[in-house]
Amino acid sequence: MSKQTEFLFGNTENDTDLLLALLKKARRLLVKKLSNNDRDWARFSNKHQAGVYIPHEQRDSGFFPELVSKERADRETHEIREAIFTTLWPQMGNEQKSSRLVHYTSKGQETHLTRVPKALFADLLPASFLIIGAIEDGRDLKFECLTIDSGSDDAVYLAELLDIGPDFLVDIFDPSAAIEAERGRILDFADQVISAWMAGDISSFATANASMPATADLALIARTKYMQRCGRRDLNPFEIENPGDALRDISRGIEWDLFRDFQRRERAVALVRLVMGDAPVEIGAAKVIRSLVDALPEIDRLMLSASQQRKSRAGYSYEHHIEAMLRDGSVPFEKQVIIEKRKRPDFVLPSLAFLNGKSSQAGTGLILSAKTTLRERWKQVEREKGQRDLFLTTVDENIAGNAIEDMASFGVCLVIPESLKRADESEYKKHKNVLSFREFCDDVIKPRIDLWG
Repeated sequence: MSKQTEFLFGNTENDTDLLLALLKKARRLLVKKLSNNDRDWARFSNKHQAGVYIPHEQRDSGFFPELVSKERADRETHEIREAIFTTLWPQMGNEQKSSRLVHYTSKGQETHLTRVPKALFADLLPASFLIIGAIEDGRDLKFECLTIDSGSDDAVYLAELLDIGPDFLVDIFDPSAAIEAERGRILDFADQVISAWMAGDISSFATANASMPATADLALIARTKYMQRCGRRDLNPFEIENPGDALRDISRGIEWDLFRDFQRRERAVALVRLVMGDAPVEIGAAKVIRSLVDALPEIDRLMLSASQQRKSRAGYSYEHHIEAMLRDGSVPFEKQVIIEKRKRPDFVLPSLAFLNGKSSQAGTGLILSAKTTLRERWKQVEREKGQRDLFLTTVDENIAGNAIEDMASFGVCLVIPESLKRADESEYKKHKNVLSFREFCDDVIKPRIDLWG
């Protein structure tokens, strides 16, 4: 279900209401994907950083009050520049804080926003968001703040509305412009829908212009776009510098944008046909309103199915991209074979017959499972493992360190994009059971291919 629909029909969580309200009233919006240091000060007592790091580009953008030099007894020491201003935290019952933006010039450009509620940062997953809205109240400028957990639907909605890509770190937005841009995309297509309906061609128009491609077809379109952009003819992982990043770019970037556009069109046509029917007839405002109210349950189901469609297609799509990469790299595999009762892993390398064979090399075979998002779903693949090597590939950046350690205890090795392994926003660093896709190809697959014959 879209967040707009949840808001309209009352099926909301409190954070959703707060986010929608802030987007509506904020003049400007600073959004930062939180690094581990931005959260760790609230979780561990031995951390020196207090609060959230603010890059100097955003610090000096005019979004925050101007920093002034702090009076100090020893004038020979390095200057400390600061600004003290009130922040409002609706998730804490509209608690007000006298927050401090402080720049220690002795540490280069290092600047932190301190005096913020520890409780709102302590339990966030990696790659969660801090949102600060600058709100004009007469002559005063107020700052209203939210934290959005990366595992929540609100994080997905925020990314959709502000067009936040997988590599996003921090930026300042005009929320009204973002909402207007999305509205413009919808209305541009609405004009075409109206023309088709008036001409009595809405059914054929829907087939030609608003039909969601099959998952495999959409995945192929995304890969083709990526290869055209990069000047490549295939996705051979041994020839791509960062194959994991390529997978993330295709699945979380290119294909996600394509999917949103197709789904926007599909829902628009479906709503028109639901309320107006297929035949062009004279219809007044009163009849439109009656049809709209009468169709509320169907509209609600339509929006819910759209949300479910997004989640279900994402996993299958990632499998298609993995399959294409293995195939282009001439890596032998079998897909979705039943290894035991109710155990059907995504990929078996090189084959089930090899894994179950009696040769001395049978132990070099492996299971590869693909999940775009993990949460607790990694426990499903643990059951597939048995005595075999099991590798789990994902582009999910919000997995907590304790979950990674749990996977290690079950012998599950994670395979992730190269940029995520070194990112300060994820917790993949320093875990021995985490490999980049580059390492997986070079250190696991390549040495075994000859043994697989």
